[in-house]
Amino acid sequence: MPVTGYTERRARAADACRAHGVAAILAGPGSDLTYLTGYRIHTSERLTCLVLPAEGEPRLVVPGLEAPRARLAAPDLALCEWQETDDPHALAASLVTGDGAVAVGDQLWSAFLLRLQERLPGRRFRPASDLLRGLRMRKDPQEIAALRAVAEGADRAYARALSLDFEGRRERDVAEALAALLRSEGHDEVAFTIVASGANGASPHHSTGDRVLARGDTVVMDFGGTMDAYCSDITRTVRVGAAEDEAQRVHDVVLRAQEAGYAAARAGARAEEVDVAARYVIDVAGYGAFFIHRLGHGIGLDGHEHPYLVSGNGERLEPGMAFSIEPGIYLPGRFGVRIEDIAFIAPDGRAEPLNRADRAFATVA
Repeated sequence: MPVTGYTERRARAADACRAHGVAAILAGPGSDLTYLTGYRIHTSERLTCLVLPAEGEPRLVVPGLEAPRARLAAPDLALCEWQETDDPHALAASLVTGDGAVAVGDQLWSAFLLRLQERLPGRRFRPASDLLRGLRMRKDPQEIAALRAVAEGADRAYARALSLDFEGRRERDVAEALAALLRSEGHDEVAFTIVASGANGASPHHSTGDRVLARGDTVVMDFGGTMDAYCSDITRTVRVGAAEDEAQRVHDVVLRAQEAGYAAARAGARAEEVDVAARYVIDVAGYGAFFIHRLGHGIGLDGHEHPYLVSGNGERLEPGMAFSIEPGIYLPGRFGVRIEDIAFIAPDGRAEPLNRADRAFATVA
């Protein structure tokens, strides 16, 4: 993204600080830092911290040895370098000069936060997500393009996965092959590849293991990763050869539930209303007790972020919001079925899918 885009994001974040009576946002390595600066770096024992004040110039407190990398990633951002024997927490605290609370990035390590609190006595601390969630939820066109690109990569990986050998292989073998397909289709990193066969499919977050896939198995495949920092997340359920009749019925119900979710996901709808619409289809079919998680989660620089499509969330959907729609039915000791796509609220107010991979109950060998 052009440098001006990050400058505009930081300006909006400063506006949010003023609106909430916050002196500054302190953001360490993680998605908030990437969103505000374009700089991506893993957390380490050396403090990296963006100090974004309500008034004045934002500065990036950065270890001297990482300054060249930071300067390349965020050429418009002033750096405050510290050396190995310096106190970076005191340096960051000295840049907080205005009145008010301090908003701290959700992903800043507690070891850093505690030291910053010591050096900013008398300040009230609050989560930066209180200020930033409204900005990050509403994706701009460049973010939607990034989400579309990574979703299309996941779609292509799934289409190729249907040609893999399933029967007689361990879950982990299929998962490794799936990860290789994601990388070959443009993913920079693979975050997860859940392959849950047979009774394991009744565990939504099954730990992929050594179970050998057999003919007749229903297999839930949930996988995703990142491309240019933005996340993919897709789930499809397949069958190894012919599956039992109820598995087909359950798959049909889950697919109808997802379609109901799409229909309900419109600008102005409450997030919880989308969950209710999909859940109703599953309830009427007699499987309500076996849909055991929320319908969806937001996605962007994080795999799970706001908005959450769940009962009790009265937040209204707006254009630019991106989220999963992923109903599932999980029958303990037997099998599970989940279908998951990423969608976003388009400018016309409708939910547009970013994943377009075939959602049929595919048969694999």
